[in-house]
Amino acid sequence: MRMIGNVDIEGLEKIKSGKVREMFSFNDEILIVTTDRISAFDFILPTLIPFKGIILNQISVFWFNFLNEIIENHLLETEVGNFPKALRRQKDMLSGRSVIVRRAKIYPIECVVRGYITGSAWEEYRKSGKIGDLKLPPGLKNYDRLPEPIFTPTTKEISGHDAAITINKAKKIFGANVIDYLKEKSIQLYKKASDYAQKKGIIIADTKFEFGVADNKTILVDEVLTPDSSRFWPAEEYKPGSPPKSFDKQFVRDYLLSTDWDRETMPPQLPEEIAQKTTHRYIAAYEKLTGKKFGWK
Repeated sequence: MRMIGNVDIEGLEKIKSGKVREMFSFNDEILIVTTDRISAFDFILPTLIPFKGIILNQISVFWFNFLNEIIENHLLETEVGNFPKALRRQKDMLSGRSVIVRRAKIYPIECVVRGYITGSAWEEYRKSGKIGDLKLPPGLKNYDRLPEPIFTPTTKEISGHDAAITINKAKKIFGANVIDYLKEKSIQLYKKASDYAQKKGIIIADTKFEFGVADNKTILVDEVLTPDSSRFWPAEEYKPGSPPKSFDKQFVRDYLLSTDWDRETMPPQLPEEIAQKTTHRYIAAYEKLTGKKFGWK
């Protein structure tokens, strides 16, 4: 099994290299390749995670198709066997981890939806009783389910950490109509996905969506409801107020917090055991959500 870190494709211009995804210009479209890189605390870790790129890509494709009735998305082709001949030559590298998508003008905003309170939202609520400009009921505990999912957008930074912004500030930047629409669609997407995942044994505590404009229509882009962009908790083990286990990269964050790494310099290599256990968590999420056995080699 070949792990993929950096990707270069002869004859194609790389237009973006994110923490995990590489994007290439291809005719009037974009080729996205999901690598096996993993990030934490705004650093790309030096360790690759086996099968991670394939799992993330396949989970995203599943959700894009599942949620297509709510809003269109950027997918054009997901099977490498159907890619143009020039790309099929790279089949060994691209298979399972690549999609061809429409070009879109991306809104520079992360559309975060929270169904449970934890992480930075919990810290903010603990201090002020609010998240952004949303006042929440008193007496909530860390990891509690919220009465209703809430929309808590952040800026989308090219580098560094995305910063939370209030809905009112977002409306001043992007316009009230745009933010109201993105909020409505984000919550619809979260509710449909959350209800489905709950039946499969996974709680989606929170997630983020990204949107863009193509052909004068707002569409869903980037990745959707993956273990990188969401908090996934096992439903049967969830207890309000208690730290849950996870199917996402919180496992890696927890390991790094247990080391003496200062979170300012280059992160350490992950032990092979941690990398393998991370893969197993991602595979478990894939299999529970899709109902398919993960069998990539």
